[in-house]
Amino acid sequence: MLFKSLEFKHQNGQKVKVIEIPVLDEGNSYYFMLAIKLQRFTSIISANNSPKKVYSFREYLKKVLKWPDYERLFKTDLLKNNA
Repeated sequence: MLFKSLEFKHQNGQKVKVIEIPVLDEGNSYYFMLAIKLQRFTSIISANNSPKKVYSFREYLKKVLKWPDYERLFKTDLLKNNA
């Protein structure tokens, strides 16, 4: 899976970076949901008076999504017999 990052300036002038944003096709069933969640996440960061420099969108999704949806979104194919 490909990931992108987003960097913007906070209202106080500090640079804030959001990392681990999954890249999905527009036809993917999670595309719209992730766009809304990302918009919500950035608005939460903007409302914070003293934000951190780096945020992980993946960690945020771990908190707000139901676990089966999170697993389907970030499913990793495990290698069988270390192959």
